[in-house]
Amino acid sequence: MSVIADIAVTILLILGAGFALIGSWGLVRLPSTMERLHGPTKATTLGLGALLIASVVYFQARLGIWTAHELLISLFLFVTAPISANMIAKVHLHRRRTHAAGEPESIAGPPPRPSEAGDWATFEVPIDRPSPTYEGRDIE
Repeated sequence: MSVIADIAVTILLILGAGFALIGSWGLVRLPSTMERLHGPTKATTLGLGALLIASVVYFQARLGIWTAHELLISLFLFVTAPISANMIAKVHLHRRRTHAAGEPESIAGPPPRPSEAGDWATFEVPIDRPSPTYEGRDIE
């Protein structure tokens, strides 16, 4: 294997491992669900992408073959990570809106107040609206 390929693989492995470590640390250390979403969806995705690129470079330089496995894994990761993060965020917002979640205080401060019109993606029900009901029963 050439020296340039060795250096590229080493840099990509260190970069990928660093991003994965930072993303995992953020997942464990950040207090609220909304803040914890950023670690796995952003940093860990970048870290895994760098590790997969290092794998492609290594196998091309060492064996002279191109593999599609890493590209398929990357495609699957980049398609599913944002969708799953969006679903987790929606569930969290819904639980906060219906007061079903006991979430610790966030280091980012209190959640923003909803506007008078009632935004769909807020933490609380607007003051002028009645509480949500389901077939005449209170959800809260």
